[in-house]
Amino acid sequence: MKKKFLLFDADRTLLDFSASEKSALAKTFAEYDLPFTPEVYQWHLVNNAKLWQDYEKGIIDRKTVLYTRFVRLFDHFGYEGDGAAFEDSYRHNLDNSCDLFPEAMEVVQTLSKTHDLYIVTNGVASTQENRLRDSGLSPWFKDIFISEQVGSQKPQKEFFDHCFARIPGFDPAQALIIGDSLSSDIKGGNNAGVETCWFNPEGAENHSDAKVDVEIRNLKDLYTLLA
Repeated sequence: MKKKFLLFDADRTLLDFSASEKSALAKTFAEYDLPFTPEVYQWHLVNNAKLWQDYEKGIIDRKTVLYTRFVRLFDHFGYEGDGAAFEDSYRHNLDNSCDLFPEAMEVVQTLSKTHDLYIVTNGVASTQENRLRDSGLSPWFKDIFISEQVGSQKPQKEFFDHCFARIPGFDPAQALIIGDSLSSDIKGGNNAGVETCWFNPEGAENHSDAKVDVEIRNLKDLYTLLA
């Protein structure tokens, strides 16, 4: 597969968001002196995923995601306090966490020698910028596109149109979108007319209508794929 432009998702593709998220949650619940049980954690994961899915579909905006998720959690578990203020504390703790998948840095550094690398990510600009910078990933990418700054989000075609217009000499036939999410990364590539690479370390099955062009279990599989 001969490609020039590699468009990487950030969370759960290069950044180990699950590790950062759990650590930031545990710290914030401790700061608020609230129980952070496995039940609370699992409930948050389901509720948060549903809100972000609605955001990807354009049903709600980013602010609604952020300032609804912990309000709902507090209501569900009967916690006293301000769920919106909890969000701000959690966001601060998440901003300062930057766990990487073990092979991510090596792969990015190696591929940057032969390809033009870009980040395409949904999320809060300050959080993504801080985490990408603190992880040491930022210098290896020619540009970073974040949904909050773009004004639209993956998988919307408008998000990718914005990115493509700002990539010098961009050719969709020479591009590959690499990400873990079928609903945003892979479906986004489908909408944008660009081939996709599904990063699927757990070997999950694709029960969606997203068309996967190639699938990898480890980021180092990109070496063979792109040779």
